[in-house]
Amino acid sequence: MTPRIVAVDRLGDTVHPSPLKLHEADPEHPNVFVKESQFIPLQITVDLEQEREGNLLFEKAGPRESIFFDAAQTRAAIVTCGGLCPGLNNVIRSLVLSLRCHYGVQRVMGIRYGYHGLNPAHGYPPMELDVDDVSDIHEIGGTIIGTSRGPEDPAVMLEYLRNLGVQMLFTIGGDGTQRGALKLHAEARKQGYPLAVVGVPKTVDNDIQYVSRTFGYGTAVDRARGIIDIAHTEARAVLNGVGLVRLMGRDSGFIAAGATLASGEVNYCLIPEQEFALEGERGLLAVLEQRLARKRHAVIVVAEGAGQSILAQDSLEVDASGNVKFGDIGIHLKGRITAHFKAQGQTINVRYIDPSYAIRGLAANTDDAVLCDMLARNAAHAAMAGRSGLIIGYVHNRMVHVPMEMATNGRKKVGLEGALWKGVLAVTGQPASWL
Repeated sequence: MTPRIVAVDRLGDTVHPSPLKLHEADPEHPNVFVKESQFIPLQITVDLEQEREGNLLFEKAGPRESIFFDAAQTRAAIVTCGGLCPGLNNVIRSLVLSLRCHYGVQRVMGIRYGYHGLNPAHGYPPMELDVDDVSDIHEIGGTIIGTSRGPEDPAVMLEYLRNLGVQMLFTIGGDGTQRGALKLHAEARKQGYPLAVVGVPKTVDNDIQYVSRTFGYGTAVDRARGIIDIAHTEARAVLNGVGLVRLMGRDSGFIAAGATLASGEVNYCLIPEQEFALEGERGLLAVLEQRLARKRHAVIVVAEGAGQSILAQDSLEVDASGNVKFGDIGIHLKGRITAHFKAQGQTINVRYIDPSYAIRGLAANTDDAVLCDMLARNAAHAAMAGRSGLIIGYVHNRMVHVPMEMATNGRKKVGLEGALWKGVLAVTGQPASWL
C-alpha cells in the first residue's frame, strides 16, 4: 500500500525569506533548512513475510527557507496549562530566545494562569517576556507564568488574542491542553484570523500519542527511582517488610514501568493497563505471601490509576479538566496487605510512600533540558512557517509535525506485549498475568 502523508494545516503561502542564516553564508552558525519534501515514517520496522500496510509519513519539523510571518511585525504568546512538569520554564526560555534572538520577533507575551489568562473576565494581564526575563528560569521548577486547569470559550480567547495583536500562540500542555488549542485553532480558521496555534506536548505521564518521550518524564523517573531505593532500604531493615510506593500515572503506567526498570529492586509493578487481583491463588496477596516466606521483604510499585476496579466508589467526581478523581489505590493496598497478614497471625511491616507532587515540581534534568530546547525551537520554526493546529511530535528521535486532532484522539499506553513491559516482567519476576 502507498504511504499516507499526514497533512498539517497551513495559514497561507510562505512569502518571506527566513532571517535564519544559511550554512554557506555563515559557517560559524550552520542552519540547514528542512525541505518541504522531507518526511519521517511512523513505522520503521518492515516484516517482509507479512502483508505491507500503508505507513504514515509525518512532516519533518525544522526551519523553512521561506516563512509565513514577517517576524518584525509579529507578536507571539505562550501559555502553560495543566499540572506542573519538570522543564516548563526551559520551554518558555527556549521559545523566547528562538523567537526574539533568532527570528527577530519584537514582542513575546506570557499568558498568566493557563487558559484563564485568555479570558479578560478573570483579570490576569499577560507578562512581557524579554531575553533578560528568562535568562535563568530554566534553573528552577514550575512555570513563571503560572498554570491552571479547565477550559475557556474559544471565541473569547480568540478575541482577546486579536486585541493583543497576537499572531502566534504556543500551548504547552498535555492532551487536555491541546484539545483546547485545537478548538481555538478551529475558531480562528472559522473567523478568518491568521493565528498559528502550535502545541508543545507536556506530561510526566508520557502518554501523548506520536510522542516517544514527553519532556518531564525522564526527570520524574529519576526522582521516582530514588524513592523506590529508599522503600527498598526500609523494607530490608525489618521482618516481612513491604516497601509500597504509589507513583503518578492515571491512565498510563510509564513512570511506574520506567522507574521499576531503572531501580532494579522492584518485585511487583502494577499499572493501569493490566488488571490485577488481590485474592485467589494467583492474586497479589498470595504471591506476596510466597515472596515474604522466601526473602522476608518485598517492594511494590503501583501507578495511581491501577486497580481502580478493585475500589468501590459510589460516585465519581471529576476535576476542572474533566478527569475522573480516582480512588487511592496505595492506601487501599496498604490496608489490605496489613489486614491479610495480621489475620494469619504473621508479622507485617508496610512502609508506604506516596511522593505525588514531589516528582513533578522539579527543575529538568540534563536529558529533559535538551529535549525541551529541541521541542521549543521546532515549535518556533513551525509557527513562523505558518503551520497551525499541530503539536511537535517526537518519532524515532526526530521532530515531526502531528495534527492536534491525531495527537488527542486517544492516549499512549504501555503495551503489554512491548519491549518496555517485557523488560519489567524480566526485572521483577512477577507473574505475566494476575487473573
